[in-house]
Amino acid sequence: MNGKEFLKAVDLVVKEKGIDKEVVFEAMELALATAYKKNFDSLTNSKIVINRDTGDIKVFSYLTVVEDDFEDIDLDTEISLTEARKIDKTLNVGDTIDTEVTPKDFGRVAASTAKQVIVQKLREAEKNSIIEEFGDKEDELLIGTVELEDVDNYFINLGRSNGILPKKECIPGEKIEMGKQIKVYVSKVDGSGKGMLILLSRRHYGFLKRLFELEIPELSDGTVLLYSVARDAGSRSKVAVYSERSNIDPVGACIGERGNRIARIIEEVNGERIDVVKYDPEPETFIANALQPAKNLHVIITDPKKQECIVVADDDNFSLAIGKKGENARLASKLTHYKIDVKNTEQAREMGINFIN
Repeated sequence: MNGKEFLKAVDLVVKEKGIDKEVVFEAMELALATAYKKNFDSLTNSKIVINRDTGDIKVFSYLTVVEDDFEDIDLDTEISLTEARKIDKTLNVGDTIDTEVTPKDFGRVAASTAKQVIVQKLREAEKNSIIEEFGDKEDELLIGTVELEDVDNYFINLGRSNGILPKKECIPGEKIEMGKQIKVYVSKVDGSGKGMLILLSRRHYGFLKRLFELEIPELSDGTVLLYSVARDAGSRSKVAVYSERSNIDPVGACIGERGNRIARIIEEVNGERIDVVKYDPEPETFIANALQPAKNLHVIITDPKKQECIVVADDDNFSLAIGKKGENARLASKLTHYKIDVKNTEQAREMGINFIN
């Protein structure tokens, strides 16, 4: 086997697969050791040594030095201390005596026999390398290129690996074009199977959360904090934000001057309506904020432990508080983690609630 050609092949694999060169050498040595024992019926301990500089491959058999009184010495793999010191006086128990035993035709036999093992090891190394790269990307936002499509999925090129974007995880109504770059949310990374599974989403609430962090500098530097997100992808979402600095308007920071910041996010989510509301540690205030655009609401916490409340809205705000098909109240409930029961003025009176702001 030509050493220079071998080293060129290793360099090519390293460059294309992004695998550590030493991993390739170790995989090759393991494969060749298996090939040697299989093809040459070796009963001795043997090892393969590949010269990292020249690419030369040599086979060595070795005997392990044992005590003279060691019972049942295996002459194929062991040698007594006395016999060993006849060869080299510096040897001690535990040392080895190496003898080169490289067969003349070993290169040809090894190449054909070890190929499958080498490919397997390289695949494992590549998989581990990809896992290392993408293992911590779960719950993160990535940019990829739409590469392939089948009945149920889009396949997104993320660089060294492809992610799967199920069509059911796309934003309703959006058009995904082949060859275009898109932002995707990594909902799951699983390296336990034969290949690397990277599941992606654009309708997950985490996608909207990461978009806000990407587009709003104050969220990145901690000036504004994101409390929670509730999303009905393709229709409407609510995002609760706050700031620990009294001079900061967290909602205004997310909206941006003339709405430029929120506009970029809305464009990315295919025109989805987004309500940015202010989080408040007082649940009554937070719930009222979450039910925007409804105003003049009276919030009554009926069970703090179960997180249940009644919200009374006047006739002008009752339908706004509930929203189309109950969407506004439903999203507000997800945002605040409270079960919200919206009542109008008349219903409130029947329940004995005779006041409203």
